Amino acid sequence: MSGFGRVAVVYGGSSSEREVSLDSGAAVLTALQGAGVEATGYDGVPALINAIHDGKVDRVFIILHGRGGEDGSLQGALEALGVPYTGSGVLGSALAMDKIRSKLLWQRLEIPTADFALVDEDTTAEELVDELPLPLVIKPSTEGSTVGITLARDMDSLRAGLAEARRHDSAVLAEVLIDGPEYTVAIVDKSALPVIRIVPAEGFYDYHAKYQSNDTGYLIPCGLSADHERRLQEIAIDAFDSVGAAGWGRVDLMVDSSNRPYVLEVNTAPGMTSHSLVPKAAAAVGMEFDELCLQILEHSRERDR
Repeated sequence: MSGFGRVAVVYGGSSSEREVSLDSGAAVLTALQGAGVEATGYDGVPALINAIHDGKVDRVFIILHGRGGEDGSLQGALEALGVPYTGSGVLGSALAMDKIRSKLLWQRLEIPTADFALVDEDTTAEELVDELPLPLVIKPSTEGSTVGITLARDMDSLRAGLAEARRHDSAVLAEVLIDGPEYTVAIVDKSALPVIRIVPAEGFYDYHAKYQSNDTGYLIPCGLSADHERRLQEIAIDAFDSVGAAGWGRVDLMVDSSNRPYVLEVNTAPGMTSHSLVPKAAAAVGMEFDELCLQILEHSRERDR
């Protein structure tokens, strides 16, 4: 397909989400090549930068999840080199990846998000429960794919959760558990796709339920009324826009027993595997996977100038 030039699909890398990124990148690369795009895959940022220096790359499809690809650092390098790329820019990528700062922003803008506390290296489990009641969700601030997350229902699991989160990040937050179902909203080119309700086979929607289990349910239609679904889409777009995200992404939310929604996080380079949610939402409106990839790639033209 003419017009895009030589497209580098960057995936893999060295983050904790490497395996998911490899699967996502392989799917995107196959789709683009099948659509006639001159696309080549590159595993990680050093390989990509070498190819750019060798004059082999005209634009980049970023499907590198987690640190180094989704946190603004790669975006900054591509900006400096003058190479157009897909998805959010430097600020949007960095802010969305930082759960603490994005939640502080949402609080200021009155975008609904669960109550939370910042956890420093000296914070004890006892101090934390004086501030927030159990159960709590303990999260590293800058990891994705539920890496390092613990659902703490008692003091022992809280202590273990703090230790696990600190293994992944020096910045940790504790978030009040929302008692209700989880939903996700894919956003492509400023439009919200149909809401998906996520139904794990048991308990917590963790890494296994996301990427390995074939028993996790994804409900489209999501079961909400049209007005309630539209409200979730509006909140998702507000959260997406507030962090400066652009092009495409996914916003995760939960709804409590009183039907109040809460934004969990914004993902600026979400998964594109067979288990992934953005392709599922796109399929619900008749958009094939290759068409979705081309639409995401099309957004990179806005950076051509």
